[in-house]
Amino acid sequence: MSVVLSAGDFDFLEEAPAKINLALHVTGLRVDGYHLLDMLVTFTRHCDRLGFRTSEYDKFSLSGRFSPLLAEADAGGNLVLQARDLLRQEAHAAGFEAPPVYIHLEKNLPVASGIGGGSADAAATLRGLMRIWRLALPSDAVMGIALKLGADVPMCLVSRPLIARGIGETIKLLPNFPSFAMVLGNPLVGVSTPEVFRRLARKDNPPLALSSQMPNDHAQWIEAIKRLRNDLEPPARTLCNEIATLSQLIESQGAVAARMSGSGATCFGLFDHLEQAKAAAASLHRLRPDWYFQATETIRGGA
Repeated sequence: MSVVLSAGDFDFLEEAPAKINLALHVTGLRVDGYHLLDMLVTFTRHCDRLGFRTSEYDKFSLSGRFSPLLAEADAGGNLVLQARDLLRQEAHAAGFEAPPVYIHLEKNLPVASGIGGGSADAAATLRGLMRIWRLALPSDAVMGIALKLGADVPMCLVSRPLIARGIGETIKLLPNFPSFAMVLGNPLVGVSTPEVFRRLARKDNPPLALSSQMPNDHAQWIEAIKRLRNDLEPPARTLCNEIATLSQLIESQGAVAARMSGSGATCFGLFDHLEQAKAAAASLHRLRPDWYFQATETIRGGA
């Protein structure tokens, strides 16, 4: 079903920004098999979008460039519908009504690409339904639902620059974090996150190390980010040769820093100005029209 997502058609709209791991350090392994991570995370203006309106019965529809991939998937695994059902259970348990709702997802972000698309959609679903159902639930209850949906969902619920530790549940906001011009690129090749973790050479890498005095401007943050790393990038490159090519292509356009996000295969490049990022994305698209490239800006801390 093709739907143009516009404010006039829905009671509420929510954006689901892409989650970018500027750094991802794997620092340990829990006894239950979960990896311990230190992450420097930011979010982009480029996003999926969700619309919500009251309905006689629950309804869900899709549009956007990457919607066909979700339409083919098992509906039971859709994080938007899981978020709806879990929040409804919590609402009923707390004595609130949670009537039927029509949710539309405009899927603009690549699927399973290391930028938290599904997690961002789930988090936006929680925010949108809290509004349309007028729920006054404790924040820890909502965060508990988010964590049940996935380790990235609590971060996406915040959608502001942060440092996350543990499996992603321990969050420290960075209110003074700057906005960056950015190019996102993806070769549209799937990478198995469990396989990436299995191929990690070490599970106990050094933690995220920032100076005791946080960087306080754009240039200082760039230099700090360059000294950090993504421990998942080397094993991901062994699974997907395109990641190395993609990173080199982004760097060739004058990016001041480039790295893979999450478990891949999306890579990002940081640029000094948005116009440079737009020119780079256009150039990259001409070089590889079969790949995904997007110029965007990240959301400033405290925005």
